[in-house]
Amino acid sequence: MTEKKKSVELLAPAGNFDSLIAAVEAGADAVYLGGKHFNMRLHRNDMNFSDEELEKAIAYAHAHDVRVYITINNLISDDEIDDLKTFLAFLDKIQPDAILVQDLAVIELIHEMNIHVPMHASVMMNVHNDKMIEFLKRNGIVRIVASREMTLDELSVLKERTGMEIEYFVHGDMCMSEGGQCIHSGVLFGESSNRGRCLKPCRWPYKLIDENTGDVLDGDEKKAYKLALKDMCMYRNLRDLITAGVYSFKIEGRMRPPEFVRRIVSIYRRAIDAYLADPAGYHINEADYKKLYDGRARDFTTAFALGKPTADDIGFDGSREPRFFSKAIKEAAIEDKAPNLISDFNDETDKSYHHLAVRVRDMNGLFAACDNGADDVYIGGEAYLPNKPWTLDDIRRAMEIAREYDVRVIVMTPRTTHTHELVEMRSFLTAIDKLRPAGISVGNIGMLELAAEYTCLPIQTDFALNIFNHEATKLLEENRVSMATASLELSLLQLRTLIASSRLPIEVIVHGAYESMICDHNIPAMSLPYDRFASESFDNHRYALLDAAGEKHPLRMNQYGRDHIYFAKDLCLYQYIKDIEGAASYRIEAQDYSPELTGKLTKLYRQVLDGQIESEEMQMKKLREIEAISPRKFGIGAFRFKTSM
Repeated sequence: MTEKKKSVELLAPAGNFDSLIAAVEAGADAVYLGGKHFNMRLHRNDMNFSDEELEKAIAYAHAHDVRVYITINNLISDDEIDDLKTFLAFLDKIQPDAILVQDLAVIELIHEMNIHVPMHASVMMNVHNDKMIEFLKRNGIVRIVASREMTLDELSVLKERTGMEIEYFVHGDMCMSEGGQCIHSGVLFGESSNRGRCLKPCRWPYKLIDENTGDVLDGDEKKAYKLALKDMCMYRNLRDLITAGVYSFKIEGRMRPPEFVRRIVSIYRRAIDAYLADPAGYHINEADYKKLYDGRARDFTTAFALGKPTADDIGFDGSREPRFFSKAIKEAAIEDKAPNLISDFNDETDKSYHHLAVRVRDMNGLFAACDNGADDVYIGGEAYLPNKPWTLDDIRRAMEIAREYDVRVIVMTPRTTHTHELVEMRSFLTAIDKLRPAGISVGNIGMLELAAEYTCLPIQTDFALNIFNHEATKLLEENRVSMATASLELSLLQLRTLIASSRLPIEVIVHGAYESMICDHNIPAMSLPYDRFASESFDNHRYALLDAAGEKHPLRMNQYGRDHIYFAKDLCLYQYIKDIEGAASYRIEAQDYSPELTGKLTKLYRQVLDGQIESEEMQMKKLREIEAISPRKFGIGAFRFKTSM
């Protein structure tokens, strides 16, 4: 492109060629679009671009001085790697202006293949701190689509500290969960939100209940759609976006018709041009805003841009939902079976030692895990109220206890760490490095960067990094990672392939409470009377969301005020241990369990990992006994499906 770069970019969606033409004619500076396979909008066969259409789209856009960004912003499975390489080589030939990425594998392959196309980090990478940006810059990323949970003030700080070009969603459909951190659709339907096929369980009706009694706390049917975030609209705040340092104004809507694209783009084009022509004299074009408002699908919100959303930002009554993609169904139980696979392993039990890790809530849980055969205990990270975070003295004491059992201690860090939270993480990691636990487990690539800088300890990555294929593990290994945790959306077949092909040792979570999504909202407070100055009893109470299938999803708020939504059933892969032979570590998530239950589960998995495999009938009997004292029923999660789509 020879066009001089403007101070602000208006970025439009294009789901097909007609929408591309509409965006260009309406004044877009750039368009983003996807091929037929590797992108986040794969529900409709009549949308997205064939290879031939992509080449024509780039030629058309460039002839009109418009940039083209190609989306490869979904997770990639190992069986798709060869096709991905072919597609990347094709893109190198036709030269779009950038590739939008989520999966670390795409970054790794672009380096390996010497692809000469710039990379942008998708919102699905959940970029929310300056250390994440440092990592991405070092690995060739030239722009980030900032996390939707970031305020404009936070974005301004990031821009100032890193100099990174920032893209921000200014209009359209918004996710309730942090980008890349919702696995509800993938685990329940085999249609992953991280793979472009989200069936939007956040748009279902839910009842807010007391987790312990089951009492409905908010029975108002007009407030049933508790996770249905309204559509983003920053039209009235263009000045705020520009002064915060946002460069690219992104409009959501690749599945929208051409007339929608034309209308929205033209309205934002007029506003941006008016501001840039006369910033001091700029005023909102109320007639254009009325067109936006009258043509809206959902009502509007500014989400996190100007501060934390409230109940006013949720479409509680569901009346303006344009489409429901699915209905609630029962989660897979332990009676359900993974699809039959041809085993690559010898039927004889492997006699080699298998490593068992247990994440515990407190010191009593640590004793229980150590007493019953754990090799590693994981401590720290998020603490779910009313539980307290692990102090440095707690960690020191835990290490002393574990040493007596010859058990290693791995210290976890939070899954989300905004830039202001990294301040305490720097202090924390400096202190932890002196204590010398066996390792650090990190929940985002910013914490990986920080841990590598402030400690000499081995670094592991947790499930939040969404490791779906072996190419991604190469990039992690190059950045001091010693072990990676597999994505919880992998089917049994996909997991086995990852274990067999990964360059890094792979840890598998085999049991425990796990989260369908993480939200930077106080969900109960949006439905119930709430006084933040007298909130201890409120925040410490156990709430849950009850869906239309009768499944109860516990809510857990962490010490940073983020809500974690659990699945209704706890993961239980006890029956599939021999089918996932070769994992470097098998992990129990016991953070929501009593010491008694933690001990029983540790002993059960220790026995099966040691080869004490009994008949299927006896296995089920033992599982039923433990399930009876567990807070939730057991299920097999994504193992219900042959492939996670």
